[in-house]
Amino acid sequence: MPMDSKDKNTEKNKQFITSIEFAFTGIKTVFDEERNMRKHVLLGIVAIIAGFVFRLNQMEWLWLLLSVFLVWIVEIVNTVFENVVDMFTDFHFHPIGKKIKDMAAGAVLMTAFFALIVAAIIFIPKILEFF
Repeated sequence: MPMDSKDKNTEKNKQFITSIEFAFTGIKTVFDEERNMRKHVLLGIVAIIAGFVFRLNQMEWLWLLLSVFLVWIVEIVNTVFENVVDMFTDFHFHPIGKKIKDMAAGAVLMTAFFALIVAAIIFIPKILEFF
């Protein structure tokens, strides 16, 4: 159903601060509405705390932060795909919609697996040093 342009601002935003506010609103929306995003954020924070505990070097920090932020970003993109499919299918099953959602979820899974590999490479040797 098209929006009435009188009710909603449909012009391109020209103010940087307003764009930043919209971006933060989007991040907050994903965090509030998506259980998996909250889990990814929690696990990412745990990984970052572990980075401080194990005193990572610069290269380890770069890989760790890349992995954490990549999972967060792909989860946001996955949520976008889910919402777009739901909008176009009006929440009814459609085989192409299912394929899109499955592929986006697969991207999150692969990214999370990549993050686990990076975490294992960084943290397992450091944990083994204690034994």
